Amino acid sequence: MKKKYKYLFGPVPSRRLGISLGVDLVPHKTCSFNCVYCECGRTTNLTVTRKEYVPTQTVLSELNQFLSVKPKLDYITFSGAGEPTLHSGIGKIVRFLKDNFPFYQIALLTNGSLFYQPTLINEVKAIDLMLPSLDAATEQIFRKINRSVAELKIEAIIGGLAELRSQFNGQIWLEIFIVPGLNDAENEIAQLKKAIRRIKPDKIQLNTLDRPGTASWVQPADEQLLETVATRLDWPTEIIAKFKRREQISSYNQDIEDAVLQTIRRRPCTMDDLAAVLGLHQNEINKYIEAMLSSHKIRQEKMARGIFFKASRN
Repeated sequence: MKKKYKYLFGPVPSRRLGISLGVDLVPHKTCSFNCVYCECGRTTNLTVTRKEYVPTQTVLSELNQFLSVKPKLDYITFSGAGEPTLHSGIGKIVRFLKDNFPFYQIALLTNGSLFYQPTLINEVKAIDLMLPSLDAATEQIFRKINRSVAELKIEAIIGGLAELRSQFNGQIWLEIFIVPGLNDAENEIAQLKKAIRRIKPDKIQLNTLDRPGTASWVQPADEQLLETVATRLDWPTEIIAKFKRREQISSYNQDIEDAVLQTIRRRPCTMDDLAAVLGLHQNEINKYIEAMLSSHKIRQEKMARGIFFKASRN
């Protein structure tokens, strides 16, 4: 029987990282942003305060137990439904992994908002792959899309990412989430282009909406728009909104899909419902939900209590 971990989830089939073990360092929706497109829901703890949100020692114990049997992994990934760099012990966890399990690659999924703090860069620069986001390069559009803590300014965020590049020897894949009508305008793309040249990421990854975000008005960008933006940015760019089906990735667990589907067939469920019933982390369940939506095995419906998933009629 699969052991239940409190702060680890997966391994999950990741879009960009293959077989990824997730490490969740903050409570659900503790973040410095409240992005309009977030599929995890609105931020309930909007903050830039760094502290030990979950016990560092417990995270280390779980990692030691999980990794001691040398599972096959492409990455150990700091991610979750919040901003992992808010955890003040992230540097200690990175050092533990590098000292004790150096044969594993480490990735960080981050909104990139806190690298203006010099201490943070020192804590995480031993990580192998950084995946920060930058959705806007002007203050006005930044406020409309990311809805951050008031004290965060886009110029400081861009400066922090540029400083990260100057001190970090690993790969940086900068994600830009396109929200039609906001950051696809000519001026905004021009400002993003300038920011990219300051940050000098190894590549850009363009993304757009897969499922309903926090704000109901957000619509996905079509493939033509994403290709146009990629051309205008004039930087090595890939479109990650179109990706191979998750069930083709080796870590895809058919038993988990079956359990999710059987639960939904009994009654419609939200992501919270599924996590409670199945005892799995929301981020892990999310991977299977996306695959089943793509294959039309399930459908989704927005109701008063949130997004409900239902079995398709066919």
